[in-house]
Amino acid sequence: MMNDITPIYQNEYGIAFKWKPEKPSKTNKVQIIFRDTGLLLTKKEIHYFSKCIHDTLQSGNGNLCNDCQIKGECRSLLLNSPAHQVSFAVSYTEALKIKDLIDGTLFKIQLDAYFNDIGIS
Repeated sequence: MMNDITPIYQNEYGIAFKWKPEKPSKTNKVQIIFRDTGLLLTKKEIHYFSKCIHDTLQSGNGNLCNDCQIKGECRSLLLNSPAHQVSFAVSYTEALKIKDLIDGTLFKIQLDAYFNDIGIS
């Protein structure tokens, strides 16, 4: 399978990659995998997911229980996804790791687009 993909970004929590052109129906989307979930998203959907993560972290930070024994590890946050029917129950720590995965993916996509625009590949 590793020969079928072009990695974009990964961290200890997940990976983002593009399918190589031999799979034409998937080439304009990015596959993002974390936990037991795979999302096949357009760049616009990745930007939307980034906003969802930001909103969840902003609203969720104050919702951590003061007397919680597992600080930051309880899956008490509801993270919306680009698939409006799907939300993820995540911990604050997981949300931070997903944020890194999505932010790193967007950065790498934008960096690659910049280099392609100036003729460096």
